[in-house]
Amino acid sequence: MSKIVPVARKTAAESQDRPRGKGQQFAMAYPDACGIDIGSSSHFVAVPADRDGESVREFRAFTADLQALVAWLRQCQITAVAMESTGVYWIPLYEMLDEAGFEVHLVNARHVKSVPGRKSDVLDCQWLQQLMTFGLLRGAFRPADEVCALRAVWRHRDMLLSYQARHVQHLQKALTQMNVQLHHVITDLMGVTGQAIVRAIIAGERNAEVLAALRDRRIKADEAEIARSLQGSWRDEHLFSSKQALALYDAYAEQIAECDVELERLLGALKAHELPDDGLGRPKRRTPAKNAVRHFDTRSALFEASGVDLTRIPGIDTSTALKVISEVGTDLRRFPTVKHFTSWMGLCPGTKISGGKVLSSATKRCSNRAAQALRMAAQALRRSQSALGAYHRRLCARMDRPKAITATAHKLARLIYFMLTKGQPYVDVGQQYYEDRYRERVFQNLTKRAHTLGFQLIPVAAGRIRKFTALWSSHPNPLGAVPAPT
Repeated sequence: MSKIVPVARKTAAESQDRPRGKGQQFAMAYPDACGIDIGSSSHFVAVPADRDGESVREFRAFTADLQALVAWLRQCQITAVAMESTGVYWIPLYEMLDEAGFEVHLVNARHVKSVPGRKSDVLDCQWLQQLMTFGLLRGAFRPADEVCALRAVWRHRDMLLSYQARHVQHLQKALTQMNVQLHHVITDLMGVTGQAIVRAIIAGERNAEVLAALRDRRIKADEAEIARSLQGSWRDEHLFSSKQALALYDAYAEQIAECDVELERLLGALKAHELPDDGLGRPKRRTPAKNAVRHFDTRSALFEASGVDLTRIPGIDTSTALKVISEVGTDLRRFPTVKHFTSWMGLCPGTKISGGKVLSSATKRCSNRAAQALRMAAQALRRSQSALGAYHRRLCARMDRPKAITATAHKLARLIYFMLTKGQPYVDVGQQYYEDRYRERVFQNLTKRAHTLGFQLIPVAAGRIRKFTALWSSHPNPLGAVPAPT
């Protein structure tokens, strides 16, 4: 008769003390580590069990409670902290712990949630503490405080621009409801001509000829066509909506101007280099972009902060360069290689491999703002007469356009990394140089392929090629027998 004997289960700590085979034992990378589960109203903190009788505690999100949390961690002799990036609730505690001298690791929640059965806050913070102890968590990239301040103001400016654009849409909707089709004859409703006409309408002018006379000389449409588009119903309710939309547009313009002043101050705090004696040379564009910073010389300020002129790269203007600097900063020592940098931006190919077979090489889904700016810059290279422009067009011929844009953005990220880390200026070799190099590579590959198959490539003169092309096009059946060039 068999007998059931109860078996005592070992705790997690006892299981870790069990001797392991060669190469299987985990070393304690951070023995003085704690884990914090971030919440909106309270935070759960777990320290090693031998540091305090109550190893897991809950602290409210108030400043006084956060100060008590820091004091308790010092009492427990904690040096490293692991926390998840939950919304924006982690920022006050992160800044307080960083100022107190702790080594704070902001970890990705996806790297922790993959283990099932740890759904409560108490178990979550304990799991963070255990993983951090054995060095199984990797901290996220966070730039210096000065760069974080610059990033916050630039993101706020982007938000104001999006709000301002919505009121332009409201203004255009009100004009359309009055059958004022001004947006069909001019490109930008908020350009020089558009604003002059709209402000005159709000001021009370209704004569189409008088309004059309406000046309700028650079507008392609003539005054007669503009006057025809300005014959509307002029209903009071839509005029009132137009007035409100224009007032809000101007209000946001004032706030954006204040952001530009603050950006100038923050960029001045990052100044670490001097301008060259001969200056930076002529800019690529005579007039800045519509939403670019115009309050100060952004290009010179960016050079003084980084030591290089990123706007020399085709496709990158001052706004794109400022967005990249505000997101990653000027010190890229946190990224050991350029591959780490492009992987963090989400621009490098994926490596999903199983059994030696590549299952997918798609880039990971990432909402990196710097990568989005570089993708926009890559789209601007479609008609660029530069080496990067020829490179982008070559990629568009090989693959679909979204993949080509991502690949070109990846190349731009590599250029930015080398410029910021090595301090070398960018020199454009030109479109013809790239085409010649590409022709060279194709010729070498064809020569090698022909040699493998037992053939030999013989160059053909240009005149013989033209003669052969004419014979081919004039033949009644091009797919039939065509005489070879002689």
